[in-house]
Amino acid sequence: MTDLRALRNLATRGLELISASASGPTGDAALAWRIRQAAPSRAEVYLYGAIDGWELDGNDLAREIRALDVDGIDLRVNSPGGYVFDGIAVYAALVDHRAEVTSHVDGLAASAASFIAQAGTTRNIIRPGRMMIHDARGIAIGDPAVMREMATLLDDISDSIAEVYADRAADRAGETTAVWRQRMRDTTWYSAQQAVDAGLADTVVDPSRPDDGKDGDGDGAASARAQTIRARHRVRTMTGRR
Repeated sequence: MTDLRALRNLATRGLELISASASGPTGDAALAWRIRQAAPSRAEVYLYGAIDGWELDGNDLAREIRALDVDGIDLRVNSPGGYVFDGIAVYAALVDHRAEVTSHVDGLAASAASFIAQAGTTRNIIRPGRMMIHDARGIAIGDPAVMREMATLLDDISDSIAEVYADRAADRAGETTAVWRQRMRDTTWYSAQQAVDAGLADTVVDPSRPDDGKDGDGDGAASARAQTIRARHRVRTMTGRR
């Protein structure tokens, strides 16, 4: 089970270790995300861009998510990823929120964006979409002790992210944290259907079929409902939600 407190502690250690990193600019020019009120108690959160402190500031996005007073959040993702610690902050803000989160991979969910997408109780991916996972990476300047600490940190944070993937694929035999960590070491790409088969998503949405993934008649709708129930169970088990 993923421990959010452990993830936050690792993020704090990383930020202390990378103390020389520069902060990005502020203002609308720095943002590749936006939040739109879709209904009185529902918001759309767009994560469209690199989480790098310049194009998209993950800390700002996490604060805005936590401030939302809604019962439902639609997270829309098209991102190559970015700073792992900012990604953890966004992931934690979504998992901690009282709203039910639905993730939509509208194009690419790579690197940090791939585990942010796991915050959804239901996770949709458009048919031409892609997901990619890999080990955490970092830069450090210092003596051998600092370098060893960075290597240990990267292993620890990669193991914790692998737990996130393993938790969401818990109903698939053999999908252990070690299996997911090896896939991260291999830098693994997934098509939409491969992402569903692996447990990184629940439903492939066909853009040519507007009702794809929605409730209706037939076995497809029953399958989608079953996937949603399993996904909600996994997230509630992972986060302690009831």
